[in-house]
Amino acid sequence: MSTLTEICSRIKEPDQRIAERTQRLLDLKTKPRRSLGRLEDLACQVAAIRGTSVPDLPQKAIVVMAADHGVAEEGVSAYPQEVTGQMLLNFARGGAAINVLARHAGARVVIVDMGVKAPLCAASGVRAHRIGSGTRNFTRGPAMTREEVITAVEVGIQIAGELARDGVTLLGIGDMGIGNTTAASALTAVFTGVPPEDVADRGTGIDDVALKQKIDAIRRGLLLNRPDPQDGVDALAKVGGFEIAGLAGVILGGAASRMAIVIDGFICGSAALAATRIAPRAAGHLIASHRSAEAGHRLVLQALGTTPLLDLDLRLGEGTGAVLAMNLVEAALHILREMATFTSAGVNDSGV
Repeated sequence: MSTLTEICSRIKEPDQRIAERTQRLLDLKTKPRRSLGRLEDLACQVAAIRGTSVPDLPQKAIVVMAADHGVAEEGVSAYPQEVTGQMLLNFARGGAAINVLARHAGARVVIVDMGVKAPLCAASGVRAHRIGSGTRNFTRGPAMTREEVITAVEVGIQIAGELARDGVTLLGIGDMGIGNTTAASALTAVFTGVPPEDVADRGTGIDDVALKQKIDAIRRGLLLNRPDPQDGVDALAKVGGFEIAGLAGVILGGAASRMAIVIDGFICGSAALAATRIAPRAAGHLIASHRSAEAGHRLVLQALGTTPLLDLDLRLGEGTGAVLAMNLVEAALHILREMATFTSAGVNDSGV
């Protein structure tokens, strides 16, 4: 049995009976029933995932994966590919937005090179799990082989497993890669059946000419490669990215370890779509952090059946939305664990 097959077999649906018990506990708190809205939903979801009606406060980590994309050759980004590696080094030094927000949230940051164009220094503080020096240009053939996808997915599974063994219980995912909104748009078009022009957006801030090139590249890639929307591995191989496949693996590995997984924006959402095609039961482990400014993200959220916690016009990636949302998840568990009940506080309960 392969690692991927074995991990998928271990993923269980969150236990809704535990969610119901947690809601009954919340109903005993000194507040009108359901008056904390989605904070209560979060507490119940995490309880159902963790398998206990009163989970411990979370140990948090965010996995940020990066890679380059051959389709960047088609003029789909406002930045050169060298920026991917430069930003990885910025992450390693602690100077990026994700580092600042993760420090605020008390979350560990794990940085992974899945295949940037130029290898980084081994001592850079970045984990090297390189599948290659960027994917191939999917307008000329598949971005990856099926074997490369499985290798990348299993890297993500491995990292999630390591973090689970280290005591992490709340896992976030983030991304970096010039050209990756093009790959994410292509994957979203595959999984939703929506045409490229209704999915692709301006990414890093491209102009009208580059947006037209981006839409055309996606259209040509889909026509040439014909990815199977029912096969997450095939779709990733045809038009995905090393980091997107790796993040799908983090989701699968985290779900197998009964972790809640907070997904960031558009690129991470496309990884979640692929992961739930590979293992549909992983869907119940996902928490959508925010609604990205990217047009395609709305389609991703609809396809996943999730409602985001935040809507801040974010479009940076890196996992920034995910770590912001981790604060809300932790707040929900503080409410569950620390708020007084009507009985303990000597407050009359109206029953509503």
